[in-house]
Amino acid sequence: MPKFQDITTWQKAEKLMQPSFIRLIDNLRKQLEQSSWKGTYIDTPIWSSDISEETKFMVTQLQAELKTASPARADEIEQALSELPSPFPSYQLCLEHGEHRVMVDLWDLCYQICFHNYDSASGTSHISADVDQDGVAVDTSLFDATGEVDWTGLDDKTRRVVEQVFADLPTGI
Repeated sequence: MPKFQDITTWQKAEKLMQPSFIRLIDNLRKQLEQSSWKGTYIDTPIWSSDISEETKFMVTQLQAELKTASPARADEIEQALSELPSPFPSYQLCLEHGEHRVMVDLWDLCYQICFHNYDSASGTSHISADVDQDGVAVDTSLFDATGEVDWTGLDDKTRRVVEQVFADLPTGI
């Protein structure tokens, strides 16, 4: 999860995240169409470390019940869920070919697109080898002179990130 230096960094990232994620999914689809790898998208909740297993179970049960609940019961469930902690949605792509299986964190790829040299372990980015930021540094090359998203630049960087994912897959299969 990225750490933001300030509100300005957050606002710039907010402009990039949704279009980056959409382009990421589209580019992954295109690569999968040309690849012998099979891809399956998986929605995995990530919980804060201070949430008990009992609470996680309760939330999961209520979410499952909500899918088939009557309108009156759905209101009760939604009220109960609003008072409980929610997990952060994590989306992964499971790539499979033969006996090989590779899990790819889609948010991590999106962060690699939006930020300079994103380090998923620390949630920070590095502008150069000697400068360690207190948070992520938005890739300002993805904006035009007016501060709007540079769609061509975003498309190009997304394509490069996705191509690298597929280039890093095991070979010789």
